[in-house]
Formats: sequence, C-alpha cells, structure tokens
Amino acid sequence: MDITKEFSLLEKKIIKLDEEEKILVLNNIKLHLHNISPFKNEPIDYVIWVKRNQVLANDYNPNVMSPTEKKLLETSLIKDGYTQPIVVLPMLPNKKDQLTWQVVDGYHRYLLSKKNILKKRLNNYIPVTLLNKKIDDISNQMAATIRHNRARGQHKISAMSDIVRDLSRLGWNDYKISKELGMSKDEVLRLKQISGLTELFSDREFSDAWTIK
Repeated sequence: MDITKEFSLLEKKIIKLDEEEKILVLNNIKLHLHNISPFKNEPIDYVIWVKRNQVLANDYNPNVMSPTEKKLLETSLIKDGYTQPIVVLPMLPNKKDQLTWQVVDGYHRYLLSKKNILKKRLNNYIPVTLLNKKIDDISNQMAATIRHNRARGQHKISAMSDIVRDLSRLGWNDYKISKELGMSKDEVLRLKQISGLTELFSDREFSDAWTIK
C-alpha cells in the first residue's frame, strides 16, 4: 500500500471542508493515529484543538506568575506561538451535552488565550493534551495540578496551605500528601500550621512545650 498516495487523497477531501469540520476531522485522525502509536501511553502524543469555551479553569491552582513573567509569556505566545499544549482532564458533558475539559497545567497559557490577538489568530481554539488516566475525584485532580506546577513555578504559600488543608479534610494523611505532592513531611506540617486549623493536627501528640493561643 502506498501510504503517501492514501494521505494525498485524504488531504484533498479534508481541504474542501470548512474550518470547524476540518478541525473535528483532524482531531479524529490524530486520535486514530494515537491509538496505534508506540507512544500511546504518553499524553503529548495526542494534542488536539478544542474551542476555548469547552475548557474550564480550576479554582485551586496555587501557581503564581509575576507581571513581568506573564508579559514575557504573552510575548512568547504571540511571537513564537503555542509550543506547549494545555494539559486537561475530561469532565462530564455540560447542560448542552457538550464535552468539557478542566485545566490541570497551563493555567496562564489558557488565560492569555483570550487576548484579542491570540483569540483572533486561533479563532477561539486552544491546543490541549489529555491526561490518559481516569481521575474522578477532586483530591486526585488537585494532586495532578500540583505535580505539574510544583517543579516549574512559584507557589503562593497561602494557596498551598489551602490545598493541604482540603486534601487532609478529604481523608489524605501526611504520608500520602507528601508522597503525592512531592513534599517532605516537615513541609506538609508547616503548611498545616499556616492554615491554622487545629483539626489538622488531631492525629498528633504534642509535648507540654506546645501551646495554642
């Protein structure tokens, strides 16, 4: 079979489609290629373009970026284009029975995509790659975001302490939090102290030197 000839015939069919149909077909082709790829277990092997309004930001991202860094990222996206996709998790269909995804990594790339120059150039589409494992509870979604962000950005301490607090309330012990988020036990303890909730220390014994004001 002459693969080049087959692709040439396919190309002639696709080129006649309007933009939205073309994107849907190309995404579908990428999925089929991904399914037979030697790298199908790697999310980066499957990057597709989806409408921006189908992607939702999460409300627990502790990654912060200075105005200077944000401006540099904006310039990079405008001058160099999107060189990294936004990492997302699939969500349940919305009220219009439309598939939606939630941001795991790439929050600032996602926010900047609404800039007029980028929105116009990409026609309200953004590049995404999907985590290929099932994460169906909020605690594991939070952990996935932290793992992606932790080595690459600065984290707002108060936001990180909120994350630790929430994971603790969801039943994660210190060992699991430190293992899943790449923290030392002392770091987990310090973040618990910052949150200031005595309930987080209910499983600990303290010496007489400890006082609570």
